[in-house]
Amino acid sequence: MGFLEHILDRIEGKAERGQKRSPEWRKVKNAYLLKNPNCEACGKSKGVQVHHKVPFNIAPDLELDPNNLISLCTKGKTLNCHIIVGHLGNFRATNPNVELDAIIMRKKLEDGRSQTRKKTK
Repeated sequence: MGFLEHILDRIEGKAERGQKRSPEWRKVKNAYLLKNPNCEACGKSKGVQVHHKVPFNIAPDLELDPNNLISLCTKGKTLNCHIIVGHLGNFRATNPNVELDAIIMRKKLEDGRSQTRKKTK
């Protein structure tokens, strides 16, 4: 990385590239998944990962803050909530509304399921 990119990253408050995760990250991540085992966007329990609402490279000081975490799945055949909701379809992107978007998506999926149940009765 060039000097200019380094200075711009520092001005924007971004972590230096290659910054290491805290040794506590794994413990915090596992504890969060125990309390929040389902995807907050679709409700699935398989392939769930912990996503940082404010990314680690932007705010490394929030890495271990449970208020900065959300459970999102990655294993769906038709849905990959981590990429769709967490990153707006692009892992380089950040979704500042990830929490609200997860709630909206969950509600829409639940409404769609209840409509399908009504039609089959």
